[in-house]
Amino acid sequence: MSPVRESISKGTVSPLREVPAGIARPEYVGKKRATLWNGGDVHDAETIDRIRVSAKIAAQALAEVGRHVVPGVTTDELDRIGHEFVLDHGAYPSTLGYPGAAGRPAFPKALCTSVNEVICHGIPDSTVIEEGDIVKVDITAFKGGVHGDNCGSFIAGEGSADATRLVEVTHEAMMRGIKAAQPGRAVNVIGRVIEKYATRHGFESVRNYTGHGVGPAFHTGLVIPHYDAAPHHADIIEPGMVFTVEPMLCMGSEENHEWDDGWTVVTSDGSWVAQFEHTIVITETGPEVLTLP
Repeated sequence: MSPVRESISKGTVSPLREVPAGIARPEYVGKKRATLWNGGDVHDAETIDRIRVSAKIAAQALAEVGRHVVPGVTTDELDRIGHEFVLDHGAYPSTLGYPGAAGRPAFPKALCTSVNEVICHGIPDSTVIEEGDIVKVDITAFKGGVHGDNCGSFIAGEGSADATRLVEVTHEAMMRGIKAAQPGRAVNVIGRVIEKYATRHGFESVRNYTGHGVGPAFHTGLVIPHYDAAPHHADIIEPGMVFTVEPMLCMGSEENHEWDDGWTVVTSDGSWVAQFEHTIVITETGPEVLTLP
């Protein structure tokens, strides 16, 4: 089959979902901006153990939401499922209330649902998923003072051959990027590996949205590009580092723009996108994926 939906448009966003008072909130909730993290990207064993807990919850939540990506479901319903799952596990959905840039509104939902040409940060709303859509679900859990972050691409029903190939190549690109994250290397090697693999298959890797350090802060300041950024982004990978690898690959051009909601990012040519993301920790012998269910 071939894609039938021409383009994605904004739907109606439902009211904020409640979070019980007993669930600990990240420091940025209710603020205009998140506090800048200055604690570095190498964490001690106790912190990493706490990140493992949050990462596992996030991975389980992603799997649960992914099971419900079917034709006819709304992205708002996917948000409800993810929201309730995270709360049921004693965690807070990190995107809910995350401050927007330059005074823009805080993100209003527990996860991002980015459909087809939406690259990232899609706000769940009344949009109905159709047969063959690629739905990127990005969900992060905050528990024990730390975050675990992941994203997956799910095809609703039967996908086209092109959509299926894009999803498969994007997942493999992520895994190759993770494998390249070895102690002693510069972080830009990750993007070099990802972009080389994407280009081989005729896809472009999005440049202005990247992976990031994660842990006590949702975004620590460490940047993980998904393209060959050398000689820039030459931070040396060290044991104890925790960060995300989350390539976004496009069928067409990676050029993009943001909607006036201050969040939703779409390809300028309308080409479809897939994304996968894991939170990883660097050990003495290499990378370990933490966002596994």
